[in-house]
Amino acid sequence: MTKKNKQTLSNSQRSFWERNEASDGILLKETIKKYSFSIFRAILLFGMCFMIIQPILNKLSLSFMAEQDLYDTTIILVPKHFSVNNWNVASYLLEYKDTLFNNIWVSVMVSVIQVFVCSLVGYGFSRFDFPLKKFWFFCVILIIVIPPQTISTSLYLHFRYFNLFGKTVNLRGTPLPYILMCCGCMGLKNGLYIFMIRQYFMGFPYSLEEAAYVDGCGPFKTFFKIMIPGAKPILTSCFLFSFVWQWTDAFYSSLFLGNIKLISVRLSSLVDRFGAYLSIINGASMNAPVGYSNAVLSTGVLMCVIPLIILYLFCQRLFVESLTSTGMKE
Repeated sequence: MTKKNKQTLSNSQRSFWERNEASDGILLKETIKKYSFSIFRAILLFGMCFMIIQPILNKLSLSFMAEQDLYDTTIILVPKHFSVNNWNVASYLLEYKDTLFNNIWVSVMVSVIQVFVCSLVGYGFSRFDFPLKKFWFFCVILIIVIPPQTISTSLYLHFRYFNLFGKTVNLRGTPLPYILMCCGCMGLKNGLYIFMIRQYFMGFPYSLEEAAYVDGCGPFKTFFKIMIPGAKPILTSCFLFSFVWQWTDAFYSSLFLGNIKLISVRLSSLVDRFGAYLSIINGASMNAPVGYSNAVLSTGVLMCVIPLIILYLFCQRLFVESLTSTGMKE
């Protein structure tokens, strides 16, 4: 360190202590408080991130372990015998190519219908007065609060014995129950999307619609030309939420889409099918080892989650912008 640098450092130190003495020690207290808070915040954020990432790291480690590594107590995260056999077995049991394609088109279809219908309903609740408006909005809140399991029996019977012009039709095993529920705002989490979109539209200035009405636009044209372009942030958020929830849903999928193979449904019975798979290979009935079953199940969970991670990586900027700008209007 040169003489000039030492002189500058001593001047800065002397300046700090002089200012601290002039402030009767307040500067030192505030500095200690600021750095203490920064260190505490960094530790807290690191702990929260580790709690989120650690289960994924454990599953990733298990997925690349050979069977002998699963029972080796000296192995924690890094496998000694690197193997991709768990990925091959999980892919075979999940029928990954078919289920991945089915998951994509079902999730996209459901998400698009939900966002479109919920945006119409949310806009209606935010801008128009109609009979029993508060009662109907209370019903929307009930959709959020009441778990879907409470009406599962009614939904099953309704679509199993669907009355179509006096003729009983079984709609289970087709996408029609999903489409009908989404169009009627009774799909998965539809109440939440209506509430979010309604709150967002309530922040829109009425002057935009009044100007559109003066220019000759009707309610529908105003909605599609003025409101929808300005609501891209919240619509993006709702679409991504809907896509993720539909991707991982096993309740409605197993209830209505029995004939359509989806990752979430097959993942719920992966361990049982793995035991049957080992029985066929060994030529005798046997139960799958617990450790080996957990490794295959962890691999299946990763195969379900990885497409969502990829989706987030591509939509990260748009998703973050949609959340930060939600409800913020000039």
